[in-house]
Order: sequence, then C-alpha cells, then structure tokens
Amino acid sequence: MARIKKKGTSGQAKNFITRTQAVRKLQISLPDFRRLCIFKGIYPREPRNKRKASRTSTPSTTFYYTKDIQYLLHEPLLNKFRDHKALAKKIAKSLGRGEVGDAARLERNNSPKLSLDHIIKERYPTFVDALRDLDDALSMLFLFADLPATSTVPPKTIALCQRLCREFEHYLITTHSLRKSFLSIKGIYYQATIQGQDILWLVPYKFVQRVTGDVDFRIMGTFVEFYTTLLGFINFRLYTSIGLVYPPRFNATSDDKGGELSAIVLEGKGVDDAISIQAAPTNGAVDADPEIQQRVDSMDLTTTTESPHNADQGIEIDQPKEPEISDFDPTVDVFTPTAPDADILPQPSQPTSDLALLFANLSFFLSRETPRHPLEFLLRAFGCKRISWDAVLGDGAYSNNEFDPSITHQVIDRPLSVATDGNVNGGEASQSGKTSGSRMPGRTYIQPQWVWDCINEGRLLRPDLYAPGATLPPHLSPWVKPTKGAYDPSAPLAEQEVEGEAEEALLEEEVESEHEREEEEEELEDEPEKSLASASGVDEELDNHGMTIAADEMDVDSEASAPSSFGGFSDNDLALASDAESDSSATRHQRELEAEAAGVAFTEALKPAGGTPPKGILKNSSQTEADMKKRKALARRRREEEEELERRKMMMGRKKRKVVDTMLYSNARKDEEAGKLRAKRRRIERGRGGGLGGR
Repeated sequence: MARIKKKGTSGQAKNFITRTQAVRKLQISLPDFRRLCIFKGIYPREPRNKRKASRTSTPSTTFYYTKDIQYLLHEPLLNKFRDHKALAKKIAKSLGRGEVGDAARLERNNSPKLSLDHIIKERYPTFVDALRDLDDALSMLFLFADLPATSTVPPKTIALCQRLCREFEHYLITTHSLRKSFLSIKGIYYQATIQGQDILWLVPYKFVQRVTGDVDFRIMGTFVEFYTTLLGFINFRLYTSIGLVYPPRFNATSDDKGGELSAIVLEGKGVDDAISIQAAPTNGAVDADPEIQQRVDSMDLTTTTESPHNADQGIEIDQPKEPEISDFDPTVDVFTPTAPDADILPQPSQPTSDLALLFANLSFFLSRETPRHPLEFLLRAFGCKRISWDAVLGDGAYSNNEFDPSITHQVIDRPLSVATDGNVNGGEASQSGKTSGSRMPGRTYIQPQWVWDCINEGRLLRPDLYAPGATLPPHLSPWVKPTKGAYDPSAPLAEQEVEGEAEEALLEEEVESEHEREEEEEELEDEPEKSLASASGVDEELDNHGMTIAADEMDVDSEASAPSSFGGFSDNDLALASDAESDSSATRHQRELEAEAAGVAFTEALKPAGGTPPKGILKNSSQTEADMKKRKALARRRREEEEELERRKMMMGRKKRKVVDTMLYSNARKDEEAGKLRAKRRRIERGRGGGLGGR
C-alpha cells in the first residue's frame, strides 16, 4: 500500500511561504523583515495558484520563495536586529523609571552599528555587476541630496548623499565619461559610460521640495542606506583605478559658501590644475567622513599614503603598492581574430578627443537666473576650465567679474532688453558705467539649451538659433532612435514624406484657400443687399389670418393686380430666356465634370469662358495634366498593392490572416499619427517661410 501524501509537503505549497510564516520563522518584526529583504535583494513572488500555495482555504496576498527565507536564517544582520530590540527594551525601562540620563547613555554607547559591506560583496561578485545596478542608486541618492532636512530625513543622510554624488561627478569630470543629457519635465537625465557600461540616472531640478506625509520614508531610507554603501564602494574603486586618493579632501568652508563641486579637492598621481577645480580655497577646514575612512581602511584592497598638503608646492603622494592600479593605461584593447576564418569581434569604442574637449577653448559666464550646478557639471565634463558666475551663486568660480574680456560665451535665460537691479559689479564695471545685463561687444549670448544640444549633437551648434529671447529649436531626446515609417523630427521633411503626399497637401491647401476666398466674396456681395434692406426699413404687416407679410411682397401683388403701362414679356422673350438658362446649366454641368476629373473644386469664378482662373488653381494646362497623370498613376499603384495584399491574405489560414489584419491595423494607426505630425510640421515650416528643414 502506497504511503499517503501529506498536504503541504510538495508542489507550490512547499516552494512558497507566506509573509506571516516567514516573519514567524525568522523571529523578527515586520519592519525588520522588510528592511532585511531590501538589503538582501529578496522580493515577493507570484505563484501560479495562490490557493494551492497558501495551504489554507483563504489565499494570502504576499508570497516568498522558501529557499530565500531559509537563506536569511544565516544572515549576521539578524543578531544586530535582536540586539537593537533588546536595547530598546532597556531604554524603555529606564525611561519608565525616570532615568533619562541612563537611557541617553545606553543609546549613545550600546547602539549596534550595521555594516552592509558583506552584503555588497555577496550581491555583486564583480565590479561590472555593481555598475549595472547603479542607475536606481544614483537616481535615489540625487533625489535625497536635494530634499530638506526633516524628522524623517535626517541632515546626516542628506549630507552623505551630497558628498557621494559630488565625488561621483568629479570622477566623470576627470575621465570625461559623460555622454548625453536631456532636459525633461521630471528632471535632468544624464548618461555616462564607465568600463563599457551605460549608466542612466535622473537628477531633479533644484526647486523647493515639500515633503508630504503620504510617502513612507522608512522604506526609502532603507534603500538609501544600502545605496550609499554601494556608491561608496564604487567611488573607491573608480578613484583608485585612475590613481586618485579616496576619499578626497572635503573643504567645509567652501561648502558652507555654496561651493558644491569646488568643495571636493582631488589628490593623486597626475592631478594638476587642469583637473582640480580652480579657485577652491585650500586653507579652509578640510576634513574627511570618518565612516567612509573607516570602511576604506578596513578593506583588503590597495591603500595609498598621502603626504602633508602644501598649497605652494602642490600635492605629492607616495606610489600605490600595486603598480597595475597606479599605472593606468587609457588605451583600449583591440580584439584580433586568431584564425583567418574566425568571427570578427566587435571592437570597443573610446571617447574621441573632440567630444571630450568640446568646450575646452571656450570661457563661460553663467547668469544668475541660470541653473548653475548642472551647467557647471556639464561644461567641466566636456573640457571647459574657465567657468565664471556672480558671487551670489556661491564659491568656486573662475571669476566673478561679468565684464571680463576673456569670457567668450555668456549663458543667459532672459531677454537682453530686460534690465536687472542696476548694481555695478567690480571696479571695471563701475569705471565703464556698465550694469549687469548690458551687452558686451564680441561676446556670444546663448540660452542654456545650447549647452545640452551641443553635447547631444557632438558639435558646437549655431548660437544665433539660441539667442536670448529667440524661439528655441525643439529639444529632442538623444535616446529615441527613429524607426522606419515613424516621424523623425531631426530629419528633413522631404525625406519622410510619402510619394505624392506633398502635392496632395498643397492641393488641399489651395482648395481650402479658394473656398475661403469664395465665402469672403459671397459675404461682400450680401452686404449691399443687407444694407439696402436695413435702410429701406421693411415694414411687416399681418394679414387677416395672422400671417406676416412683407411690404414689398404686398406691393408686388398689388402691382401685378393693378393695371400698368408695362405690357409684360412676350412669348418670344420667354422662349429665349429659357434657352439661355438651359445652355448655362449645361455648360455649368460640363465644367463641373471637367473640374471633378481634374481633381479640383468647381467655383463660380470658372464660369465665364476665356476668364482668368483663380490664383493657385489651374495655373496652366500642362501643369494640370501632369498633376492629373501623376495622381492617377499613384492611385493605380496603391490600388494594385491593395489587390495584391488581398490575394495573399486569401491564401493564408484564419489565424495568420488575423495576425496580418492586426499588424496592418497597427501600422495604419502609426502611419496616420506620423502623417498628422508631418502635416503639423509642414504648416509650421510654411508659416515660418520654410526655415526649419533638418537639424
């Protein structure tokens, strides 16, 4: 006799476990369980049949893999959570007895410190794996770096996020790893390429953020705690790979003055004035984060020893222990096939010097209304070393004099005619009598979008298109690749139009304009009649039955009934009039048929024989005949293609025919949408005189 199988010992009931069962098995609270799952990267799973997986009559909503929960049983962080729970009980007892000092001492001296270093090494075995998971980390950290300090978001967390983000930006500036950027409604998108991995993240605009209560900052804070540890490891590896000391020196004085990027002072082999941020004071209070320093010192990696800092003699450090880390070779390996018939491997691409040094020969001044930090980061990442701004924007500028003659470009986000407060900047400005906002001869004034478009295009664009107060060109996303048949705003319109689309659109516009002209003429013809009618003051009278009868009609009736000297029309006159009317109606009908065959609208202006046709329609007979032949050939071709498609569909099965119909329907919708966009662009270009073209 076979053994009876017990329920819940095989299948989905064994592979899945509910959240309540997992919390009871780990013997921790639900918030600690959520926190532990975030650290370890364990997420809920969806079974195929919830009723079978739940082992109960009521299906649960949240399931986890049983193996994942068993894996958490050996996690060292569980002991830290239990120690924290025991400490919380002791603090609660001390507060209950009124011993506030003992409670503060217990919290200060006995609080367990969590270390996520082993989790980072477990989740990311290689450095490339960590780079691939850096997108969400950067977006979250840049978000918290701009949040205001509240009870749910402590100031230490914000300061740590700002510090790590600026260190990462300094690496991108030093190595010129930034590739593209885009201004969107959500914020500013950046894309960098590090060791062959494309990293895309979002940075919010620096507006005043209002922290609402419907956001669970405990969950977000757990992610931030994990991401800060991850980015600290990545920054350490990136800095040491190019021979820089990590963590870099932090200038607290410059940071208090709004220096931002200037508050970070790089040190290491090969660091010169070109890489270091100019005007960064070196005599301020320079201190390092003790947590990052302790974590870096505890790593079993190559460390460097730094010498005392001297502002006059520069920065000197000892050689790292491993020469392969310090001797960084920026060249890219070339993959050559070992056999003549072997496959050709794709060669890695490295940034060209032209793109990395796009703004190297330019000197910029950032006006006060422009976003300083994004512009400074982009300009420095693409080779610019001379960036100036007003002193009110913060510390770290190359110069604070707006009227410096060495400045070649000024980024301004307002019309030049708009005057500012009229304050004079500097001694030179006071001597020359110039105020802030006046135009400097020989300087190029551009709007901020010019910087982003130049980076995405990989070249310096025409600055006159981005002049202050001018209508800017469309700011296109650099990651949207044009597909076949879809509308491409960056390509010329003539290359995207379907055959015969431009001629049909032009003909429709001419017909519409002709109809409008006819309506205007009819309105002008009706105006004299209306004015005469209003001037004569038509009187209305009521007949015996209450009907309204116009006075002129009554006069006509009375004249018809009363005897008069006019003898009326003769029979010959009536016959001639009827023949003329029949001839005119036949001629009109014939011309309507001719106009319909020609594809144009018949108008009253075409009635007189030998008359001049209206402007824009039937310019000459040869052009009309050529257009007619072209339209007929195009219609015949389309009809043949449709017939051929129908014949092919008849040979298909039912399922394939449905798939083809669905595909044709979706393609028709896309073509219709693309046609609307092309028509809209065609109207805009004609309104501007055909000035758009292809960017």
